[in-house]
Amino acid sequence: MPKPTSRRPPAGRVVAVAAASKHAFSKVAATDIALVEGLGVLGDAHSGATVKHRSRVARDPTQPNLRQVHLIHAELLDELAGKGFDVAPAALGENITTRGIDLLALPTGAELQIGATAVVEVTGLRNPCSQIERFRRGLLAEVVDRDEDGGVIRKAGVMGVVLAGGIVRAGDAVAVRLPAQPHRPLAPV
Repeated sequence: MPKPTSRRPPAGRVVAVAAASKHAFSKVAATDIALVEGLGVLGDAHSGATVKHRSRVARDPTQPNLRQVHLIHAELLDELAGKGFDVAPAALGENITTRGIDLLALPTGAELQIGATAVVEVTGLRNPCSQIERFRRGLLAEVVDRDEDGGVIRKAGVMGVVLAGGIVRAGDAVAVRLPAQPHRPLAPV
């Protein structure tokens, strides 16, 4: 009789970290970033308990900030390189670039334990916008796809909120804790 196997959630690593004190498309690569519980990345323009993204502030500046931390999987950058786009970590505006975790397949509410103490709860998908096209012509079409039923697939990373603070740097381990069932698929936030 075969032994039962326990299905462990995926684990990965941080490839790069970044922040930007001013609103700009790309972030500035750093050796480390500090995640602050309930706020986001210390010193980043998108840090705060309420929305900081300009279009969301214009609609309702009091809504909660579900986009405190932006994460992109390095596998996307590899895919883009294979299509002729040289895109470095932080260039698409992410704070944390990971490898080894299918971020887009995570359910809403998944928790990412990053490094020794930081925990980020995944709130949803980044909705790619025209800024990506202005950054590199043709890139928007590469980060938005369609499934076999015609549904939109957004590949430009996930957003999250900081549940527990800590210092995050390249090389840190990332472990996934899945929420209780039933899992809710990610939607744009």
